Parts: sequence; structure tokens; C-alpha cells
Amino acid sequence: MTSPFKTGIPPRVALVLGGGGLKGFAHIGVLRALEERGIRPVLMAGTSIGALIAAAYVRGLTIPQMEERALSLRKPDLFRIDHMGMVVRRMLAPSLYLEQPLQDIVDRLAPEGTFRDLAIPLLVNTVDLERGTQVTWGLPGLQDVRVADAVYASCALPGFFPPRVIDGRTCVDGGVMENTPALVASRDVDAVIAVDVGSTSLTAARRVREKGFAAIFMRSAQVMMRSLQQMQLAAWHGPPLLLVRPPVWRYNWFSFAHTRTMIDAGYATACDVLDSVGESLYSAGGVYPRRDVEVLVDRDRCTGCGMCVTLAPALMRIDEGKATPLAGPLEWSRADGAFVTECPVQAISVMAIDADGQRHRTMEFRVESDS
Repeated sequence: MTSPFKTGIPPRVALVLGGGGLKGFAHIGVLRALEERGIRPVLMAGTSIGALIAAAYVRGLTIPQMEERALSLRKPDLFRIDHMGMVVRRMLAPSLYLEQPLQDIVDRLAPEGTFRDLAIPLLVNTVDLERGTQVTWGLPGLQDVRVADAVYASCALPGFFPPRVIDGRTCVDGGVMENTPALVASRDVDAVIAVDVGSTSLTAARRVREKGFAAIFMRSAQVMMRSLQQMQLAAWHGPPLLLVRPPVWRYNWFSFAHTRTMIDAGYATACDVLDSVGESLYSAGGVYPRRDVEVLVDRDRCTGCGMCVTLAPALMRIDEGKATPLAGPLEWSRADGAFVTECPVQAISVMAIDADGQRHRTMEFRVESDS
């Protein structure tokens, strides 16, 4: 059936789904938007829950099937504390939670067999803990392993789930090094669509030190993943990249209470981005969509520490002891402006400028509280 939608997406596109805990349910909404527009990726790639959902898509699960399984998932289906291991092995226990519940979920969703058996190429991002290197299963020379093993390892957040030994490598969640593995998926394609659900605007965490070691570890991991993601996107040198960032940053990584909201957020954001991309992805490169923005500084709040100038010397300067933008309206992609949230007193804000010249505060650079 011919799609009623007209898009500017080139024929050979890779789809990359990032990690982000249960916020990754937004990927299901993105897949629905792509299917409605007749967009069929020639390659899938993912990290953590992104790898799991990409694997389910490659296996042939329909969007309604994915939605049904996501909506029915409950905490005991995934998180069961390894009481025995912690009592017997104590500090030598490999993880807080048991391996089997996660393995059962992976077995129900991932394709059987090895990467060589797949009809659609799939790349699953992991990290080899012992060698300290990124390992992307599905690449040439890394295809003769079970897909389910690689997907499990990609979901095995260190400390939360045990690592998986694959072909002699002790592998864990690929988000440790690259949460949205776009560059590795960019070879031999016309464009990349990358869905980032775990490295977007970071909400302010309240009383994190009172919530235990798991919360402290997860907060640290979030900060690390966002910083790595920003650096990787700032240095993007692959084909045109369409960055989809559903507004799910305010939700907890392991909240089971907002599944429907996150699926719908992924769908709405993908529809907006896909329907407005125009012919941008037929360019030579760059990150899209792009928009006009204005950077503002609250001079009363600014302390003149100079962090913004250090991070963005081409955009900011110190004038009379206060931070000052060097230029007027700028054209930014969603990968730009990382320095804004690094201001220690939150004196910098960003206004998006629409087609009519109207200015409105963009949500991406606001520091909000976790729900």
C-alpha cells in the first residue's frame, strides 16, 4: 500500500535507537511514525533498550505487538534482587539484580540464531569490560554469535545485571561508551536517523545522596552518557543525521508508570521531525533539524566565571565581568548549545525563533525536577 505521507528521507537510511532505560519505550512510537510514512531502514543499530527494540523489529514483531508487551511490563518482570548472591558473595556479587528475568525478556523479543541469519542487518553496541573497548556485534568479524547474547549484554547495566561473556569477551551495556551508536551505523548509507532518549536535557535530581548507591550510580551514569553524547555529536562527520529527541527527560529511567506517555511522545516527536525535514538529508552532512535561536544571559545572575567562554569561545565572551553572546540569532541543530546547561548558576537561556519571528523558550535547555 502506498504511504499517504511524502517525506524527504533518502532511500538508504540507518535507524539508531539509543539507550535510556524504560524511556526507550519512546522508540516504539518512532517506529510507528516511520512505518506510517513507508520508511524502511536498511540497517538497525542500538544500545541497551534501543538494541532490544531494534532486535524485536528485525525479528518481525509488529508495532501493536511491541506496544502491548511494553504496556504489560511490570517491575517484577525485570527487577528481582539477587538476595542469595548478595548474602553469599557480598561485595563479590556481580550485580544487584538477577540475570534470568532480563534474559527471559530478551529471549521473547530478539531473533533466534546469529547475526548472519538476519534479513535486516543489526548492530548491537556493547563494551568489553576487561579490554576497555567498544564492541559492536553484527559488524564484519563479529557476526557469529547469538543475537540474544549480544542484546542481553547491551542491556546489562554494570552493577544492575551480570555481564555476559560472548566469544571470550566480558560485555556490558554499550552506553558506558556510546549511548546512541550513530557513527558505527553510518557506513554505506545515505543518512542516519538517531533517536536519543537517554542523553537529552538532564533534569535536576533532588536529594540524590539520600536515595542509595543505585540512585547515585545511575545519576553518575546519566551525566557521563550525556557528556559523551554531546562530544560525539559535536564532532559528527558522517552522512546527514536526523536527530530525534522525544521530550522524555523528566521521567525516571526505571519508571513503569509512564509507558503510554513515552510511546506517544516518541510518535509525536518523530512525526514533527519527519514532516518538517524537507530536503535536508540530501545534503553533504550535518545534524538536523536546524532552527534559529537566540542566546540570552541574565546578567544579574551571572557570576562571570567564564565557563561558557571556555566551552564555546566562538559564541561567548566576558564583557565587564559578565558573560555576553558574541552574535545575534544563530542556526542550531539539536546537537548544539551544550554549554548552556553547564552554567553553574543557570544564567544562560535559549529562545527558539519560529517562522513568524516569534520567540519562545525551548524546553531542551531547561533544568527541571524529576517527576
